[in-house]
Order: sequence, then C-alpha cells, then structure tokens
Amino acid sequence: MPNISKRGLEMPASPIRKLVPLANRAVEKGIKVYHLNIGQPDLPTPECGLEAMRRIDRKVLEYSPSEGIRSLREKLVKYYAKYNIIVDADDIIVTTGGSEAVFFSFMACLDPGDELIVPEPAYANYMAFAISCGAVIKTIPSTIEEGFALPSVEKFESLITPRTKAILICNPNNPTGYLYTRKEMNQLRDLVKKYDLFLFSDEVYREFCYTGAPYISAFHLEGIENNVVLVDSVSKRYSECGIRIGALITKNQSVKENVMKWCQARLSPPLIGQIIAEASLDAPEDYMLEMYNEYVERRKFLIDGLNRIPGCYSPIPMGAFYTVAKLPVDDADKFCAWCLSDFEYEGQTVMLAPASGFYTTPGLGKNEVRLAYVLKKEDLAKALEVLAKALEAYPGRC
Repeated sequence: MPNISKRGLEMPASPIRKLVPLANRAVEKGIKVYHLNIGQPDLPTPECGLEAMRRIDRKVLEYSPSEGIRSLREKLVKYYAKYNIIVDADDIIVTTGGSEAVFFSFMACLDPGDELIVPEPAYANYMAFAISCGAVIKTIPSTIEEGFALPSVEKFESLITPRTKAILICNPNNPTGYLYTRKEMNQLRDLVKKYDLFLFSDEVYREFCYTGAPYISAFHLEGIENNVVLVDSVSKRYSECGIRIGALITKNQSVKENVMKWCQARLSPPLIGQIIAEASLDAPEDYMLEMYNEYVERRKFLIDGLNRIPGCYSPIPMGAFYTVAKLPVDDADKFCAWCLSDFEYEGQTVMLAPASGFYTTPGLGKNEVRLAYVLKKEDLAKALEVLAKALEAYPGRC
C-alpha cells in the first residue's frame, strides 16, 4: 500500500470538530449536549437573504466569474465604506468562505519554507493552511493573564529572519475575543513597513466589537496599503456559515493577479451563496443592532457565570463571540472528552473546544478551553450549571 503524504500526516486535527464522534454517541444515548465548541450562530439569517434564496428561478445554475459576481463585489464596496475601508470592486475577490481567502492568500504570497508570524492562541485552520502551502508558522504566545494582548514588538522582532514573509492577525480575535487597540495596530504597521512584510488580517468579526473605541482595520493603517491582504466572510455577521461566501481584499495588483490563478483553478465561488450574500447586505440596521445587543448580553452572562465557578477564570472578551477560559483541570483535552464520554448531569452535558488545539507551542493551553456564546441565555445558564457539576466530578480536577 502506498504511503500517504507527509503533509497530510502533519495536518492538525480540528480542535473544534475532533470530539464530534463522542458528542454523537452521547446524543445516541439520549444525552442533551450543549454545544459551546463551535462558532455557529443560532440567530436567524436576515429575511432578505432567505427571501432571495426562495425567489431563485433559473433554468441553469451556471458558473459565476472566478472572482465573483460583479454586483456582489460592488455592493461590498458600499458595505466596507461604512467602516471607512475604501476599496473598489476590483480590489475584492469573492471566495468560498473566509477559509479559502486565507488559503489563497498563503498560496499567492508564501513559498515553501517562508515564515509566517502569528500570535497564539490562533484559529487552528491557519496552521493547516500554512502546512498545505509549505510555509512555516512562527508563533508568539499571548497569555490569559494579560488578557491575550498583542505580544511586544521585541518578541516579534526576535522571530524575524530572512525567510520571514508575513504577519497574520485575527481582529477581533478567534479564539480569544481580543480586540487590538490603535496602539497595537500601529506597532504592527511599523513592523510591516520596517521589514517589508505582508499583513494578513482576518476581520470576519468586525460587527462584534464591544468597546467604545473605534474599530481599527488593517486598511486604516497608512503607508502599508500594498502590504495588506484582508480576509472577510458573511458567515458570522448574517448567520450564513452554510452558504460559504467570503472575500479576499487587497490593493496589491501582483497579489490579485496571483490569487486569480487559484480562483480560476477552482473555477468559481458558489453561485447560490453569492445570490443570498448580495441580498443579505440589505439587512436593516435593526437586524444588526438586535444581533449585536444579544451578543453583548450573552457575553456578560457567560463571563460572569464562568468566573463564579470555583477555579475558573476568563478575561472579558472585547470582540467576536468567543472566550478562552482557564479551568481547574489537569488536561483540558481529557476533560472535554470525558464530559462527552463519561459524564452527564440530569441527562445533559457540555461540548467545549480544548484550547491546546489553538496553540502550536507544546504544553500551552493545557488547562484552557475555548467557549462560543452562540446559545440563548437560557441554554447558557444550563450549560454553565452542567460545567460546574462536571468540574466537581472530574477525577483530574486540580
């Protein structure tokens, strides 16, 4: 039998999805599982998007242009302008979800052996995409004690070598919920200028910022316009994870031309998804405000509840709808699996994402988990009760 690829062996398993078989078995036994492990919003998709889906009346479901439907890209220009992100339609390439935008960014900008600096913990698929294109991830740990603030400039510079090609951030951050400040973004700008690096900026959670400070996009940073590649998606802001529509935005002509080769190789982004996404951009302000206010309430409810459980600690996330919490356990991977395979409280259990999967530095995140507050408060209350009971019963409690 031939050997599978080394690349495949090196690919990390998803920390979000790897426990799904255990969760499925728990459900088969009649146990109610509260899913805090995955960023799948439970709030409704905007009616204008759903109505556009119902109205589709075509004789042929054809390929769309490889760069995406022009009318969608023109409508995105107006959307970004509301955030003072000034681009034109030719700066936008529609992708199959934000994940493909990250992957195409890497494939277009990084050669095998090139190095990419990423603050950790970080979205696990970044590591998977870097492995796919042969790039080397260099991580800088941020800490829960410091609220996952951006590591110092000196720590970044200590990792820069002749092979360093880019810095990658997620802002607001998945998995921590951290929101980078103007000062931190300016520090990144200065590093990018000094060493002539790409800045990949994943900004799919821009609607979910919970401070009074203005949202700072990588496109707001002066002097590095041709260094920035922005990643976006409609998945989270419109509860449309399943239509798989994202975007890659850059003013760098060479990057655009290179990305287009990958776009052409995969033919086109989803036609039906683009129709729904374009219509969803007309979602009324009250839809966005209601969704925002709901997440604000859920955030407070979850963080207050976590920090009342003995031995637990979570900083207050300032963006997205995630938090990383420290638990009084010997091994969060074992604890998360145990909750699904060996524990139930009144016919219920919880599914969490072990934080170790969001780190590449061995040993980090060993007693941390990521939680997504994408459940209604009534379910969050039950999930917190079950989590507290699980921690009391867990044989590896510290």
